Amino acid sequence: MASSEEDGTNRGTPDAGEEREAAGKRRRLSLLATVWLTFYNIAMTAGWLVLAIAMVRFYMEKGTHKGLYKSIQKTLKFFQTFALLEIVHCLIGIVPTSVLVAGVQVSSRIFMVWLITHSIKPIQNEESVVLFLVAWTVTEITRYSFYTFSLLDHLPYFIKWARYNFFIILYPVGVAGELLTIYAALPYVKKTGMFSIRLPNKYNVSFDYYYFLLITMASYIPSSSEWQHTMSRARPWFSVHHVTVAGSSIGFPSSL
Repeated sequence: MASSEEDGTNRGTPDAGEEREAAGKRRRLSLLATVWLTFYNIAMTAGWLVLAIAMVRFYMEKGTHKGLYKSIQKTLKFFQTFALLEIVHCLIGIVPTSVLVAGVQVSSRIFMVWLITHSIKPIQNEESVVLFLVAWTVTEITRYSFYTFSLLDHLPYFIKWARYNFFIILYPVGVAGELLTIYAALPYVKKTGMFSIRLPNKYNVSFDYYYFLLITMASYIPSSSEWQHTMSRARPWFSVHHVTVAGSSIGFPSSL
């Protein structure tokens, strides 16, 4: 009987040790993820601040928006493309956001930067480009600073308030800017046939970028309504709901 109890004790000891080792490993991974996310969000906040300063300086010196996109395009492309890491964060599980949600949000920005404003140079001086640039810049400075301070467990009330109130103005401004920019691109796309695949060809497939853009514009209606509804629901109770990111409690609604 004693032997049996001793055997049971010996069998239980490795299990307890393994549990402690696993818990320690989780804590180390959690710490590493938190450090990385903090660095990432600080870098992105700084990048969008640099972009904002460059935009203000350009307008103060030139007194016009013409040439603005060309002057800031390298910084914009770098930091917006760098945001692809947010999809990776979701894939490896260090943030709780859906991969699909993150993918749609990031890819829509990549699409506007690379397949619209970068590729169609005649529209780069459109006023609508300034609309979405301003909306994106203020939104991202607010969003990334919100995540940074949350991860540091020192979130100022103004940043928290701005995160869930600025969107009331910035979101429709940004959507309007994007839609008007795509609309301005349509004549050029139709005339040049850019990115389109015509029949006949050896693959026997066709693709019309012009109609793709029309479908993209139409898709803004349901997606914009859903996002606006989600953010509106978050506003009344954002201060009391928290989710865990990489083991750190940060203050944003679990629905986002």
